Amino acid sequence: MSSAHTPSFSHAPDGRGGARAASAPEPAGAQDTPVASTTPDAPAAPVIPLTEPADGVGPVIDTPEAFAEVVAAFAAASGPVAADAERASGYRYGQRTYLVQVRREGAGTALIDPIGVPDLSPLREAVGDAEWILHAASQDLPGFAEQNLHPARIFDTELAARLLGMERVGLAAVIAEVLGLGLAKEHSAADWSTRPLPVDWLRYAALDVEVLIPLRRVLGERLEEQGKAEWAAQEFEAVRTAPPPPPREEPWRRTSGVHALRNPRSLAVVRSLWEARDENARRRDIAPGRVLPDRAIVAAAQAMPRSVPELVRLPAFSGRNTARRAASWQQAIDKALALPQDALPSSRGPRSDAPPPPRAWAERDPEAARRLEAARAVVQRLSDEHGVPLENLLQPDALRRVCWTPPTPLDAEHVAQFLRGRGAREWQVGLVAEPLAAALADPGSVPRPVPTTGTGDATRAVDGGDQGDPGTD
Repeated sequence: MSSAHTPSFSHAPDGRGGARAASAPEPAGAQDTPVASTTPDAPAAPVIPLTEPADGVGPVIDTPEAFAEVVAAFAAASGPVAADAERASGYRYGQRTYLVQVRREGAGTALIDPIGVPDLSPLREAVGDAEWILHAASQDLPGFAEQNLHPARIFDTELAARLLGMERVGLAAVIAEVLGLGLAKEHSAADWSTRPLPVDWLRYAALDVEVLIPLRRVLGERLEEQGKAEWAAQEFEAVRTAPPPPPREEPWRRTSGVHALRNPRSLAVVRSLWEARDENARRRDIAPGRVLPDRAIVAAAQAMPRSVPELVRLPAFSGRNTARRAASWQQAIDKALALPQDALPSSRGPRSDAPPPPRAWAERDPEAARRLEAARAVVQRLSDEHGVPLENLLQPDALRRVCWTPPTPLDAEHVAQFLRGRGAREWQVGLVAEPLAAALADPGSVPRPVPTTGTGDATRAVDGGDQGDPGTD
């Protein structure tokens, strides 16, 4: 664990505590990179790169004895706990956490190996009901739960940046805009299951949490100034208490490129190869895309080879690693080719209570299409007025559903009840329920906004912003 020294940003614009900026001369242009400003006419401020944690890089905590020292130090310290986690996405199967970084003023930074210390509950008990600061908390909280680490309260700096209307909300971008500091992210996609972890990776990991405490201070002040602190608190609590998502029905349909296939027999090949790949990847603890790329699955489904020689003639199966397992892949293909007709998957996908894609509304239900157009205009106006992205103002799925099947009677009270049932927070309901109810009741009364730059992105947010990445590669 790094020393308990409380660092200071000697080069930070606001003088708040944190990591050490570069002291050596930087390459040309490194210190005059422009940063986006929330004030349109304000001059761009220089970004000062961070190169070394203020306390240096301490040892990885990978034994119960070392962890006990961390727990004691954090119990004796005060203030919020900055936290982050590193995974091996794209390398290992699943989303297991391979490094946990935590920091508290008065205790310094601890880099914890959850393989050696799988139960982190003593740390949570040591800090009591202290606030935990995370960036994109929904990504890290599931892994923390696997380590029995359940924060009592959180502050999500990514969500805060969204509510403040910042255009870029990645940690490096937010740090640059808010603190004027450059945070390198070249190790964000590294294989964090590597042991021992390289020192430069650990330096990156330590810096990630060292900037969170000063960042939280500034973002918290801005939320208060804009009257959005309560909105943020509701969003943070919703993320903290969100249940695990239910298992995805027919997950093989997420294979990248499967949308081009309509033949049920081809879809059966995709399903069979996806299941064979998933079992292989799980058993070997390797990311599925490294076992067999999605493009290979789709290529086999299109060609439907009847033998191993036919299979390996496909370019997607000509690689050494893929060809080595060609016999097992062909077995999966043969299994799909032998299925009776009534065992083939539907070309339409599993049944769902979700509305159809909005592009089909005009033909299937013109009145619903008019409601959706009016509702979009209302939500867009509120989004612009309050400086909150559409998808954070109201979940796209909730908007589509209330337009497709509006409540009866169609008034603000029943629209509010409908939205709460779809997970909307009270601050969202308070902003949108009344104008949305009026728009749904009389779509023709809503003025349509003049298209501006970014309208396409806004429409995509409403139409499919909650669909996620379709592929596994």
